Amino acid sequence: MIPGLGNLMQDVLWCFSQVKGTIDVGVTEADIISTVEFNHTGELLATGDKGGRVVIFQREQESKNQPHRRGEYNVYSTFQSHEPEFDYLKSLEIEEKINKIRWLPQQNAAYFLLSTNDKTVKLWKVSERDKRPEGYNLKDEDGRLRDPSMITSLRVPVLRPMDLMVEATPRRVFANAHTYHINSISVNSDYETYMSADDLRINLWNFEITNQSFNIVDIKPANMEELTEVITAAEFHPHHCNIFVYSSSKGTIRLCDMRTSALCDRHAKFFEEPEDPSNRSFFSEIISSISDVKFSHSGSYMMTRDYLTVKVWDLNMENRPIETYQVHDYLRSKLCSLYENDCIFDKFECVWNGSDSVIMTGSYNNFFRMFDRNTKRDVTLEASRESSKPRAILKPRKVCVGGKRKKDEISVDSLDFNKKILHTAWHPSENIIAVAATNNLYIFQDKVN
Repeated sequence: MIPGLGNLMQDVLWCFSQVKGTIDVGVTEADIISTVEFNHTGELLATGDKGGRVVIFQREQESKNQPHRRGEYNVYSTFQSHEPEFDYLKSLEIEEKINKIRWLPQQNAAYFLLSTNDKTVKLWKVSERDKRPEGYNLKDEDGRLRDPSMITSLRVPVLRPMDLMVEATPRRVFANAHTYHINSISVNSDYETYMSADDLRINLWNFEITNQSFNIVDIKPANMEELTEVITAAEFHPHHCNIFVYSSSKGTIRLCDMRTSALCDRHAKFFEEPEDPSNRSFFSEIISSISDVKFSHSGSYMMTRDYLTVKVWDLNMENRPIETYQVHDYLRSKLCSLYENDCIFDKFECVWNGSDSVIMTGSYNNFFRMFDRNTKRDVTLEASRESSKPRAILKPRKVCVGGKRKKDEISVDSLDFNKKILHTAWHPSENIIAVAATNNLYIFQDKVN
């Protein structure tokens, strides 16, 4: 157990730490955050948006004068990762929106991350420079070439200090391997390969080779009219480089072992919960589609998110999940209107805390939910500027369905479905969470007594 990540509901009071982003007046589509990811140490936090930008925040050192103020995250680097493109063969616009960001473990002073839009994955190097060379022989100080006949003596270039610059450079571009939209990228535990998944195929890449990838899953039928499901998410096992899982729009998860065959068209394990016939409805298939799958840090469990629930699966038990948590069961009666306004197709993500004891996922009205796996308690919290005073403790929110509304409750009919928490991240070893609400990034942490 990581110290400080104990029983969430008993010990942890979540309080507001920071909010990044402008107030919601005149938000453009390009500013909407589309992915959030801490790096392996939690010192850096990256967001991607629909405008193709990546913003990296770095945690400040804690100051000795103010011990109660823990390190805040401030902007470290901002760069344009993807540009809008046009596929002339298919007459399709390719959006610049960043679908996923994945960090690589830090090997030296530089940081590396993968970012992807619908078609192209890029490997970025983010590095610092605080010295510049001076005293070139063949160039003058402005960079112009000198006349060789005027060079009479040789100089030894020296490094002079300069203001700190953070540079982001694209080191690799992995393109032209996906016909359909990329929905997932996952770095393998060997740190030599990674995979990218689209609706029908999963490709395996080597970080050093950009012009070819290896197709490890292909579910495209010979006749597209026979298509019954698509791939929705995929992830490598955190410790075994030969194992990965992918989820489908039919609510199933397949675990594959790359040692058995090159093309993993046969799965090693198949996870599916039989449907309760009494709950069958027109919406059953839509709401059972899995929008996210995540292995636990220990690698013994995985978690899946569908429209109404989060489920935890033991990798040794395929016929049903060991835990099911209702995220917003009060929406069951509202599925018809959620279908009409397309909200039923929203793709919510889910995350584990550092010790796998608590899980977090988003909901509507800028609510997000936490479930403590040990105590089975849960809490609903809200990301809003109203409660964004420094160190303000977040009050648990409750939604009431019909009947008399209590003072602190909000009626299910007055929920705002345009405000939704789709993307969240949890610091790998501390109680610090990042929650993306439209164009704002909220950072919350536990109250230090």
